[in-house]
Amino acid sequence: MNAFLRKAIGIALLFFYGNSETYAQIDLSKFEIGLTGGTFIYQGDLTPSPIGSYRTWRPTVNLFVNRILNSSFSLRTSLFYGGLNGNDAAYDNPDWRQQRAFNFHATALELSELLVWNAWSNDRKFTPYVFGGVGLSFLNIKRDYSHFNGEFFASEDLSSKLAEDLSHNPPTLIPVVPVGIGVQYSLGKNLSLIGETSYRFTRTDYLDGFSKAGNPDLYDHYQSHTVGVLYKFGKKNNLNCPTTF
Repeated sequence: MNAFLRKAIGIALLFFYGNSETYAQIDLSKFEIGLTGGTFIYQGDLTPSPIGSYRTWRPTVNLFVNRILNSSFSLRTSLFYGGLNGNDAAYDNPDWRQQRAFNFHATALELSELLVWNAWSNDRKFTPYVFGGVGLSFLNIKRDYSHFNGEFFASEDLSSKLAEDLSHNPPTLIPVVPVGIGVQYSLGKNLSLIGETSYRFTRTDYLDGFSKAGNPDLYDHYQSHTVGVLYKFGKKNNLNCPTTF
């Protein structure tokens, strides 16, 4: 995992290269780097809430680099790392969740490429923005059914559906489609505070390790809520580099 993190961060920082006869010029003013922290929220079979399982939130951290294209658009390479958790027993209503008592926890390492659109000009103190793109989420999912009361669900034959789920290994890698909104508040020429919320659409019903014994008609998803800082680099730097062709 550490080796993968180093490679992923290297990819996130490698955006742009140029060539000339004797110098390569990197325009750092076209780059921003951000660091945020917050929560991952699971949405799936193990919560009755339509807005996600806020009772079982887990922390997350996000490192990203923006490549500014113009005053309205930028490309972002983003690396998230955090936890996901869902637990039937966290909810009393309906009461059968206490009897089913499925739960899971997972770690997620998400690498994504996003297009960011600023609604207003960057020279404003306060700037809202929206973003969306595609990514990959590397998962380590652990499911737990040790408190499942099979007798309570005997008429529904839930035990056989659970056995079917257990024969299916949880995914270790899934594609995701993150979409979200954010706000940026400028503290000065180079530094800003930011807050973001984003939702990940997936094509799996095994994010929590259960499907047939849950609701196989709906996919699982997750979301994030984060706050942090954004740093915009200054003027151009000239780096001595060998001539490239």
